[in-house]
Amino acid sequence: KKHGLLLRLCLSLGLATFAHGADGGGDPHFTTWKNEHYEYHGQCDLVMMSDPKFADDLGLDIHIRTNIVRYWSYIKSVGIRIGNDILEIEGTLDEDDAEPHYWINYEYQGDLDDIAGFTVTQELPSVYKRQYKIDLSPKYPDQYILVQLFKEFVRVQFHGGEEVFGNTVGLLGEYSTGKTFARDGSTVMNDFVELGDEWQVIPSEPKLFHEITRPQFPQKCIQPEDPRGERRRRLAESVISIDQAEAACAQLKDPLDIKDCVYDILATQDLDMVGAF
Repeated sequence: KKHGLLLRLCLSLGLATFAHGADGGGDPHFTTWKNEHYEYHGQCDLVMMSDPKFADDLGLDIHIRTNIVRYWSYIKSVGIRIGNDILEIEGTLDEDDAEPHYWINYEYQGDLDDIAGFTVTQELPSVYKRQYKIDLSPKYPDQYILVQLFKEFVRVQFHGGEEVFGNTVGLLGEYSTGKTFARDGSTVMNDFVELGDEWQVIPSEPKLFHEITRPQFPQKCIQPEDPRGERRRRLAESVISIDQAEAACAQLKDPLDIKDCVYDILATQDLDMVGAF
């Protein structure tokens, strides 16, 4: 069975409770393989996905680097390792910056035709947007990884079935069940602050970013102060109203996208955030 997994990695806007088949309060940040949603606010490098057996033992590692802004956080950059190649991608705060910001094997804007033999293509729909598609077809026909950028925000989509991602571990949980396991592979973690901390990148794992930023293990991930209380206060002071945000997001079809869109606009106070969807 094929799963289309969408990771909503633009923002982390409130700590969600969790229930099977539903998101439980607060916007979803991560979507597991079973379409269950949770959030993690910490700032650090995190293991999104890892599978040493990927593509006949080439191996796959995907790490994300998060950044806190007031009471919410976003994915600043993503690092992807396949085989001996490493691709790092990030967005930009500069509205006039149309340059691609990527590193291939730590070389800024190096030749980027493929990663470990998997073709990489870039598209630039607008100055705010860019996307990178890693085509996994040489090994997995019609399957791919898509990294989308909107301004400084990173979003990742995985399009593939069990043969591609069935053995992965990390923040996305177990493929077959969606259970969010600790590193030991048996302890189910439903406290998602603890889960995020559990999957902080550790020294034995590959370094996928061209520069080291704090915190690095054993320093703990940085948590925002009182995210719910600060969020309520900030929303009360918002210039953009809920009605304005809902009107801007009404063009979207997916109810989950609409919910994410509304909260992203309210958090950033930027109506253009609808463009991230």
